[in-house]
Amino acid sequence: MNIYEEVEAFYRAFRGEKKIYGESAEGRKLFAVRIGSEEGSVGISQYAIHGREYITALLALAHARRGVRRGSVWILPLTNPDGALLSEVGLESASPKRREALLRINGSEDFSLWKANAEGIDLNVNFDAKYGMGAENRRFPASEGYIGTSPFCAAETRALREFTLEVSPRYTVSWHTKGEEIYYEFHTPLLRWLRDKKYARVLEKSTGYPLARTRNSAGGYKDWCIEKLGIPAFTVEAGRNSLPHPLGRGALPELLTHALDALYDLSAVF
Repeated sequence: MNIYEEVEAFYRAFRGEKKIYGESAEGRKLFAVRIGSEEGSVGISQYAIHGREYITALLALAHARRGVRRGSVWILPLTNPDGALLSEVGLESASPKRREALLRINGSEDFSLWKANAEGIDLNVNFDAKYGMGAENRRFPASEGYIGTSPFCAAETRALREFTLEVSPRYTVSWHTKGEEIYYEFHTPLLRWLRDKKYARVLEKSTGYPLARTRNSAGGYKDWCIEKLGIPAFTVEAGRNSLPHPLGRGALPELLTHALDALYDLSAVF
């Protein structure tokens, strides 16, 4: 099974609360499952917003099986299914009408390092948080870095925005690869920065990954949650920097060694 089929099979078999919260540019379903208890705080944990980081979708399924200690967390295993399939499977995963444009954008038939969605929009710079102010932002479709024509112009970011507003989470976590770092700030006022750093320390202790400062980036989901919603939000870069992109399925055991208990531990402090 490819990564989308694996996530879909997990979703179909899942017995708890679940929801299809939108569709991708290519019409693939965006899945969410809720783990934990309806009592207490609720969080959102989203994965694979960058295509070549599809290994994090398998981490999501492991997190769903591990559960949480308190409250509940919505797990969104595959935020960018079209990009993930381009990276894992290749151009044949795209609809025929898009293939010529995708080849032109990518410059080759090797899509293994593709991060964007099927429209060449990097979803993690398409949120309304200092939109277009990132140092590596691009103004044209690309395999990574293209901000789109406006905030939330991508179907996937609109769906994630609406789902987040509907859930009204106390916190969010975004899972990426790679670098073994945790980001927790985005132009955050001092009192909120102190609050968020306290929670980030829980992730640091659980994963063994150090906290890091975000520099010269903007428009991400974490950034939007911090700036517009005022809630703690974290980005976890899992996997050693020495591992090549894309991290294959063989890297999953290493990710689980560090990150399996992360949501379980974080849920305990909300």
